[in-house]
Amino acid sequence: MRIIADSGSTKTAWALIENARIEYLEGRGINPIHLGKDEIINIIEIDLVPFVGDRRVEGVWFFGSGCTKEKIPVVAGCIAEALDNPDEVYVDSDMVGAAKALCGDKPGLACILGTGANSCYFDGRQITDNVPALGYILGDEGSGAYIGKRLVGDMFKRQFTDELFECFVKETGLSAASVVEKVYRQPTPNLFLASLTTFCSSHRDHPQIHAFLLDCFSEFVRRNVVKYSQLHRGDSVNFVGSVAFFFQPEISEALHRHGYEMGKVLRSPIEGLVKNYLIEAVG
Repeated sequence: MRIIADSGSTKTAWALIENARIEYLEGRGINPIHLGKDEIINIIEIDLVPFVGDRRVEGVWFFGSGCTKEKIPVVAGCIAEALDNPDEVYVDSDMVGAAKALCGDKPGLACILGTGANSCYFDGRQITDNVPALGYILGDEGSGAYIGKRLVGDMFKRQFTDELFECFVKETGLSAASVVEKVYRQPTPNLFLASLTTFCSSHRDHPQIHAFLLDCFSEFVRRNVVKYSQLHRGDSVNFVGSVAFFFQPEISEALHRHGYEMGKVLRSPIEGLVKNYLIEAVG
């Protein structure tokens, strides 16, 4: 058996490949920036190990958010310990996984818009340029956490109409005090903030919410996409992630305003990664 995984802060998509059979699983997110070694091992043992059973795992290819050069050995060690030392464990960033899934062996711009955000230029073999994401506090423009952060700020700072604010409070049950509690005193505030994109999705036809979303995604384009000198007007921009998948019309509109086209969009890169693995295996 060989295992391929794509992991964000919210969830992990696992693909178990044995001969011609592929089994897909979904588990909790594994981000070594937010989780310790014991927590990562616990997640793998609960979410993955029961499905592996007593089958021998020959190799694992894991692409995840927070998998920086410093954290890659940590995650690789956790995988090896939880899965009884596979013959091969390869760990890399979710950005590399997204680029491989979106571009295959062709050059292009690959972007992640999920709980977090990132982008890179991929030459068909490796990442050659990357505008730093910087996380949802300093960057991550267009991500779920970024949208949620701006949404609660604008709501409680009275940037929206009273009617829309009352609707927000009624549907979310939030107050200024409860937002402060969840963001500053409870764990994983990025996940809480990202969950508020559901309100934007439900009210995307409201003129103020549409303008708000367009500004959030335009900010991603302005501060990330246009900074890649390899990209030219009229070129396509590729996306992966739940936010990219569900807000395609608004993202496409933001791209058009800056002279770009919407390229390939995947909700999750896992199927693209599996496809690439199978092509390489056959080759």
